[in-house]
Amino acid sequence: MVSPARLALALTALMAALPGAVPARADSAPMVSSEDISSPWTAPSGTAVRLLAGPRDGEIVTGGVQIRLGAGWKTYWRYPGDSGVPPHFDWSGSDNVTGVEILWPAPVRFDDGGSFSIGYKKDVTLPFRVTPRDPGKPVDLRLTLDFAVCAKICQPATAEVTLVLPAGGAPTTPPALAAALSTVPQLATFGAGGATALETADLGPAPAGEHGQTIRVVARVANPDTADLFVEGPSEDWALPLPAREPGPDGQTVFHLPVEGVPKGADIAATRLRFTLVDGTRAVEVDAPLSAR
Repeated sequence: MVSPARLALALTALMAALPGAVPARADSAPMVSSEDISSPWTAPSGTAVRLLAGPRDGEIVTGGVQIRLGAGWKTYWRYPGDSGVPPHFDWSGSDNVTGVEILWPAPVRFDDGGSFSIGYKKDVTLPFRVTPRDPGKPVDLRLTLDFAVCAKICQPATAEVTLVLPAGGAPTTPPALAAALSTVPQLATFGAGGATALETADLGPAPAGEHGQTIRVVARVANPDTADLFVEGPSEDWALPLPAREPGPDGQTVFHLPVEGVPKGADIAATRLRFTLVDGTRAVEVDAPLSAR
């Protein structure tokens, strides 16, 4: 979640960037079968976007937003980190839709040169779950996607795509959608155990010589040299920094971050935070308040 001030600065930088069109690469397109139900690709500069239908899950119809990136380009996660703009989904033109839930594949951290952002460096499919108003009828999806793509510079992009999802869903799960779903973090709780797990998250005083408070998160991971953690507040007013990583006792990995980017008047000790732990091909997500240290 990015603060309004940071969002304004990022948007100003995006609008000032040179367009530098980068053609979408045909060889970067995910493999699809003849049974896939999809919209035509749009082609904003530096990227291409389309909608993909998935199978039905009870009364829910599934699908995905496919974003194709040019070589060397990247785009942002729901929380973009120190800089950048999160994607914005406008489904308001859709028909027979009560709600759309986006499922976010595990992201990566990347260095923007003096700051760090969070997102995707390769083509990505963002799965979604649609709740139809009438489950017996097709869903007419109309999406306006506002997002940012970056190479050496960043630029804004807008894609408008439409797709009718059959009432019964697609006959199979497209490979690109299946691959994306496999990397969506699994919901968990603190102390649940496993090779990739979040043990504790507590709030305490900063180390000697520093001011304020710090958040300390203890995790168990299979890849301690590359595992990463992202911590989010409950709204876009929150802009918590990215944590540092260090070895912990008994094979644990410890992440710590200063308490910064908290909205004025908010009590972090009484707020539920979202913790996303990414460990190679595995990822878990915990939504919980901090404990006292």
